[in-house]
Amino acid sequence: MVYRAIGLMSGSSLDGLDIAYVHLSENAGKWGFEIIQAECYAYPDEWKNKLQSATALNALDYQLLDVAYGHFLGGEVNRFIIKNNLQFQVQLIASHGHTTFHVPAKKMTAQLGDGAAIAALTGINVASNLRAMDVALGGQGAPIVPVGEKLLFSDFDFFLNLGGIANISFKLQENFIAFDICPANSILNRLAGKTGKDFDEGGEIAETGNINNNLFEKLNALDYYGKAYPKSLANGFGTEIVCPMIEDAGCRIEDAMRTYAEHIALQIKNASKNILLNSLKATDWKRSTINYKLLSTGGGSFNKFLVGRIKAQLQELNIEVVVPDENLIKYKEALIMALIGVLRWREENNVLCSVTGASRNSIGGAVWIGQQA
Repeated sequence: MVYRAIGLMSGSSLDGLDIAYVHLSENAGKWGFEIIQAECYAYPDEWKNKLQSATALNALDYQLLDVAYGHFLGGEVNRFIIKNNLQFQVQLIASHGHTTFHVPAKKMTAQLGDGAAIAALTGINVASNLRAMDVALGGQGAPIVPVGEKLLFSDFDFFLNLGGIANISFKLQENFIAFDICPANSILNRLAGKTGKDFDEGGEIAETGNINNNLFEKLNALDYYGKAYPKSLANGFGTEIVCPMIEDAGCRIEDAMRTYAEHIALQIKNASKNILLNSLKATDWKRSTINYKLLSTGGGSFNKFLVGRIKAQLQELNIEVVVPDENLIKYKEALIMALIGVLRWREENNVLCSVTGASRNSIGGAVWIGQQA
């Protein structure tokens, strides 16, 4: 059975809307995939500003933005379909939406992007609001991509996503352990913006800086890093906690970026080590002969300097970092959103409680039926 689906992903770094048209095949429980077409549509400044300020809106204006953003997403999907001659080929759209509020402790998460608006504008079936059921069941609602890693990438042990927030997952037999590590591109891009650039291409700015030890120690001492998983981060952790700490340090941009890149690498190492300690009871790393493979995707995987620091930190844990081809780096999450949507359509579990801490696995997502003319 082959499913033809589009996955939509908008990350916390606001670098754009990822759209991936994929073919997903299932045969006797074994899944395969092919990314047929994929693009990232940069947000116009108007929409970037609207999404950045969404949490400050009153209730009515927030709901109006939700609907407007849904129509925007539907329009972008139609543009993508026409450009790539995909008319009447797409069976399903799975939309992650853009995360605004995320308060799992109170069983609430919110992603902008009204699914009904997308279905109305495209005429295609839509699965949206993919995290809500898990949160209602007491889970973190994040990360949700491990179900795709389990079904599509069985050759790897660890999976690292270097997006606006860095998150990691680890395959432990049939279960997955996964959680958010720390803000990543959302901070590095903000710092790069102070130099007039959208991002630090290849990590060239960070590479010229020096580590500010005082800032480095303060960042690593943040309470979140000592919490047990499962755990997840809201975007506000970066904007309201991390950014002021960097501002207060008063160091050069190059030094701030170098320091923060090392912070990301160290926290990835600490997270990986904790996973192995808790899962495998392996305590003597230098004598260990077990080698692990980590798949690194997300925009931060193009940052050669950052990836180099991550490789150096993980070397002592015998973890090999693999950076795949450009399409998979960019669109792995959109690909997995498409799979999550297909699993929802099949009424099969698409969120894993071993990852999120929910009371059970769940079938997450609202389905909106489109009607193509």
